[in-house]
Amino acid sequence: MISDLETGPEDGDPAKAPRVLRTAHETATADTRAYVVHPDLKTTKARRLAEHALAEAVSLAAALPGLQVLGAEVVRLSKVAPGMLFGTGKVEELKNRFKELQVELVLIDGAVGPVQQRNLEKEWGVKVLDRTGLILEIFADRARTREGVLQVELAALSYQRSRLVRAWTHLERQRGGFGFVGGPGETQIETDRRAIDDEVIKLKRQLGQVVKTRELHRAARRKVPFPIVALVGYTNAGKSTLFNRLTGAEVLAKDMLFATLDPTMRGVTLPDRDGGSGRKCILSDTVGFISDLPTQLVAAFRATLEEVLEADLILHVRDISHPETAEQAADVAEILASLGVSADTPLIEVWNKLDLVPPQARAALDASSNGRTRIFAISALTGEGLEPLLEAIGQVFDEAKSEDHLTLPFDQGRQHAWLHAEDVVVRETQDDAGWHLDLRWTPRQKARFQGL
Repeated sequence: MISDLETGPEDGDPAKAPRVLRTAHETATADTRAYVVHPDLKTTKARRLAEHALAEAVSLAAALPGLQVLGAEVVRLSKVAPGMLFGTGKVEELKNRFKELQVELVLIDGAVGPVQQRNLEKEWGVKVLDRTGLILEIFADRARTREGVLQVELAALSYQRSRLVRAWTHLERQRGGFGFVGGPGETQIETDRRAIDDEVIKLKRQLGQVVKTRELHRAARRKVPFPIVALVGYTNAGKSTLFNRLTGAEVLAKDMLFATLDPTMRGVTLPDRDGGSGRKCILSDTVGFISDLPTQLVAAFRATLEEVLEADLILHVRDISHPETAEQAADVAEILASLGVSADTPLIEVWNKLDLVPPQARAALDASSNGRTRIFAISALTGEGLEPLLEAIGQVFDEAKSEDHLTLPFDQGRQHAWLHAEDVVVRETQDDAGWHLDLRWTPRQKARFQGL
């Protein structure tokens, strides 16, 4: 769980990066006996059913090695108890159940305040972790690149800072006398917060260097005349399976939440309309989204998710076999909007996991997908439906480019160089007025040029 601060060497080895998380499977010699509780507050209008939310929480727990989930249940709440989240009767009932099952860890699928967490741990005699803490644990276990590790550390520190609820002081830290010189000193909680803030500054400095490197890579890719296609979607929608199917890569693809954290990019050759080898594009696999994604993680992973902002086309991969696929799609749309993804960016919906859809439901699904544009039903596992999808991707790029003519004076050399770097110049002449350029570019390229 969340441990005291640990710092390590600041080199390029992700394994040696600073650690603020010590996950359950690292501290336990055997599997930690866990129990999942989903609080269902009657006064809030939830987007999804409580039972489905509980199932997702159990899947989250299963995604973290070293946990043995002994049971799970939905707890209906008429109101939130400020001190312990649940009422006294339910707290006592759960206490007896945890004792009977010898539970060591309770995962509460929701937000738990620091005081509530402390009180519940004291009452139940077990470790309590809320949804944000669990997702942080999973991310800490999965991050492999230096950037991913640093981002998780930064998110964990923000979370840990909010967990500092001690009210006592270290007497040895108090300044003597009447306090006329330096005041009464600082409490332990203030000292801890200052230590965390110092660590945050250091991590942000390290992450800034990594982000600069990523921006250099993006700048290099802009000079290559290949459009970027970003795979986005709810976690476990099958993005990595589709990525592997299209690129021949071997990205980890498992029936598990957050199997992919670090972004991966590969080249793909789209089919030509005449049956030959067509244009190339760059396919980007990104971290999966999830409902109630902790704000610390949204902020920390913004640099990674900015790959989506650079995309010329977004493929929104949906698990069409999931009972709440529409709700998951709404969550993804909200996160894309919060990232600032332009509404002008072309988007194709990919209804994945056809192989899991029952035959009677599949007929209706096929009928609905055929009647709408830019929606394609596929199975990334079997390869069904991929050819029409690839053809549609190629058509998007063919349709997106338009021809234009531009005259640039000679004092706009930077803009002139940018156009050539983007490979949008079809023909060029020059006279005393400057460069006369015939261009073929996408609306996104035109907008970027106008912003120079």
